[in-house]
Amino acid sequence: MRKALLGVCFALASWSAYSQKNPVAYGVNLAGADFGSTMPGEFDKTYTYPRPSELDYFKAKGLTLIRLPFKWERIQPQLNGPLDARELSRIKQVIKQAQQRKLWVILDLHNYGRRQMDGTEYLIGSERVSIQHIGDLWQKLAQACRSYSNIWGYGLMNEPHDLRADTPWFSIAQHCITQIRKTDPKTAILVGGDQWSSGERWLRASDTLKYLKDPSRHLIFEAHVYFDKDGSGTYKHDYITEEASAQKGIERVRPFVNWLKANHFQGLVGEYGVPDTDPRWLETLDQFLAYLRENQVSGTYWAAGPWWGDYTLAVSPRQGADRPQMKILEKYPTL
Repeated sequence: MRKALLGVCFALASWSAYSQKNPVAYGVNLAGADFGSTMPGEFDKTYTYPRPSELDYFKAKGLTLIRLPFKWERIQPQLNGPLDARELSRIKQVIKQAQQRKLWVILDLHNYGRRQMDGTEYLIGSERVSIQHIGDLWQKLAQACRSYSNIWGYGLMNEPHDLRADTPWFSIAQHCITQIRKTDPKTAILVGGDQWSSGERWLRASDTLKYLKDPSRHLIFEAHVYFDKDGSGTYKHDYITEEASAQKGIERVRPFVNWLKANHFQGLVGEYGVPDTDPRWLETLDQFLAYLRENQVSGTYWAAGPWWGDYTLAVSPRQGADRPQMKILEKYPTL
């Protein structure tokens, strides 16, 4: 009996240690720095960064967690080389502007487990791009950004998928964690799941991530969840054809949430979103966010930013008017 009680106390203490290090927060992805198919591209022509007015808008809505996607090829043009001073300055400017507004920032390396060089994409673990290369990037980024108090976490990699068998995502993530902790023992590290970070397929694709070692015990795990038939977030068809329902989001994210609870981890759903084409999608989003809040899982909506045009998931205002999804999102501000 005493052993059982000790086990329960240890589990509760472990959960507390993870869940209380970062606030449960809700916000949006402010995309733009991840845009452009050719690297490095040209600033403010093929890619851009958020402006203060965008931060002000989402702060006013109570959405205080900003996931900031950016590209490896731009922040570190040469493997093992220095960080690009201009690009680092742009990232730091967003962090500082967010800090002035009491907003949290997630630095999201939006590279899918790959790096583009000379017009070709190379997997991490291939002949030209090694685990050591990505570790070098993260150590330098952590060194450059560790002094900011409003970095909610370092997002190691957006949606890694289809990696080499001899270089699994677990090994890549562990090396990045080790390198970051050489210079920054405090800031949370966000570990996305394998196979596009699918929350629905978390147990099959990402269960082994529970064995990652962090000397600071400050890991947060990140899943992505969309509500269309194939879970891709492309929403090619109407609500009925996509086999959607009001409960679809809860069904999709439940495996991830249960895994977090079972392993006493803190979690983030870093991407979710719905089209503005049918009000039934809004009910799905509403129930999904209520479930996240009930289970103390943070979230950032995909997506916001000034360059989306007619993208049906976008939630930045158009001609000064709120998008339909915003009436749901603002029901779930950071508390």
